[in-house]
Amino acid sequence: MAKKILKKTKKKPLRIGVVTALFNREITERLEIGAVEFLTSVGAEVLKVQVPGAVEIPLACWSLFNAGCDGVVALGAVIRGDTSHYDVVCNSVERGVTELMLQEKKPIGFGVLTCENEDQAFARADTKGTESAQVVLEMIQLLQDLKKI
Repeated sequence: MAKKILKKTKKKPLRIGVVTALFNREITERLEIGAVEFLTSVGAEVLKVQVPGAVEIPLACWSLFNAGCDGVVALGAVIRGDTSHYDVVCNSVERGVTELMLQEKKPIGFGVLTCENEDQAFARADTKGTESAQVVLEMIQLLQDLKKI
């Protein structure tokens, strides 16, 4: 399905940004590998950037849209600690990504894990990056189809 999406949306390859938070790197690296491998396997042009933590993801996504990306994959791992900082970070990155998608009218695959512990994060790390990249392509196709209505 992904190759069909790429062929139907444009004659040139789609430019997809991948933003990866470096905090909890042993987890986010696995997310990034999945997303990039999937996107390159379907012929997308991938622009990778890394940010210090999850809160910085929306700004990097915005910069990639300004650089001409058709969609972006946002990757990070926020793991609950002993303070309310977890809730602040999770709400901040979700709100920033959601507002940016609506503002730019372009999709962002939300691959930011929000987990209670490292075991939960590692359990999702090998699949969530790929899934988030797939979502971006599906949403690009949907938006293209809706323009025809």
